[in-house]
Amino acid sequence: MRSASTAAPLLESHDLSFRFGARPILHALNLRVEAGSIYGFLGPNGAGKSTTMRLLLGLLRPTSGSVRLFGHELARHRVALLGRVGALIESPSLYDHLTGRENVEATRRLRGVPAHRTAEVLALVGLSADAHRPAREYSLGMRQRLGLALALLPNPDLLLLDEPTNGLDPTGIIEMRALLRSLCHEHGKTILVSSHLISEIEKTVTHVGVIQRGRLVFQGSLPDLQRLQTGRAQLVLETENADTCRNLLPGLLAGAKVAGPGILQLPWLSREHAAELAAGLVSAGQPIYGLRQEQPTLEDTFLHLTARMNE
Repeated sequence: MRSASTAAPLLESHDLSFRFGARPILHALNLRVEAGSIYGFLGPNGAGKSTTMRLLLGLLRPTSGSVRLFGHELARHRVALLGRVGALIESPSLYDHLTGRENVEATRRLRGVPAHRTAEVLALVGLSADAHRPAREYSLGMRQRLGLALALLPNPDLLLLDEPTNGLDPTGIIEMRALLRSLCHEHGKTILVSSHLISEIEKTVTHVGVIQRGRLVFQGSLPDLQRLQTGRAQLVLETENADTCRNLLPGLLAGAKVAGPGILQLPWLSREHAAELAAGLVSAGQPIYGLRQEQPTLEDTFLHLTARMNE
């Protein structure tokens, strides 16, 4: 089951839909996760991320549509394909009275994984020094890393991680980001990671899918998402009287909004337009205290994409 077309993505869904009773949850999702990528699956809480993750793992049966892993239909080859997938969905199930090493050993034996993998996965997630401690003494971040160690036991090609930074403190979030980058770039893992906060993972992912109300509202590379920012850039003018400037130069300041007593905001058009505006204001005798381009943050862009579904 290792062979597949080199052009095929590692994971893809085709018109994947799901209903809970009569209530639609997901609408025709077409995900595409390329080999070697860290795919950030983003959306507000309740958007359908966890349901999607369960469908991708065969834990739920889709109402319609299909999932392909490694170029093969999940429905037809579920056992063989999921042997190449590691998953961490919600909080890991751990035996608190056992040590970290004993937790890994218990799962390793159940899955029939070679004995040497216990030490290897504990080292991968940075828990070798704490492997002798009972899991009940682990911080939330350490518990998440131990859960990730369990997911890594079969040496999977693909990792599916549902909100792995949820509830972590800033240190735990930074450690998880570094760990995901290492697993991808140094150990060749392809990773699909869900989150409701782009600020947590924007420094980690290479590709992004944004889901809202069960619909995919954006999918592309991180640079693709960043280019959306440029299209929503603002020109901010600081002067003495915003209304006076707008009345003097109605052509150049068409569509400008007064954001304060001396502040005008308008869509960024070009450097030439900004220079023409500055020259026009000087000719009209109006002071310019500031003239700058403002880009929305990635989080602003994410919120803009999800807000469109509410309009």
